[in-house]
Amino acid sequence: MWAPTNGRRRADYCGADTLDDRKRESIVIPDAGQRWRCGGCGNLTRFDVTRTRRTTEFWHFDLAGDHRVEETHVKDESVEAVTCRWCGRADAIEVVSRADGDADAPANG
Repeated sequence: MWAPTNGRRRADYCGADTLDDRKRESIVIPDAGQRWRCGGCGNLTRFDVTRTRRTTEFWHFDLAGDHRVEETHVKDESVEAVTCRWCGRADAIEVVSRADGDADAPANG
């Protein structure tokens, strides 16, 4: 019988790679010359992105107690999932150059 896991999976204790870990490593955030494209439906513009960020923020409170964030420094960021908003696929997201993505888009008019 296994001991309580406190929300951790067995693979976490065994040190084994899990499918989730391998999938997470393969997600690439596009740079200025790239964009995401769904290989399933061709979508270039609508994606659901799940990410985790660790930040340090400067919060400025007014005398009434309301605040606004005036500075944010991102210390760490990881993208956990990217899903096409149109067709719902997460397994067909690819990074293409912006020029290639525009050439694949249907012409308007």
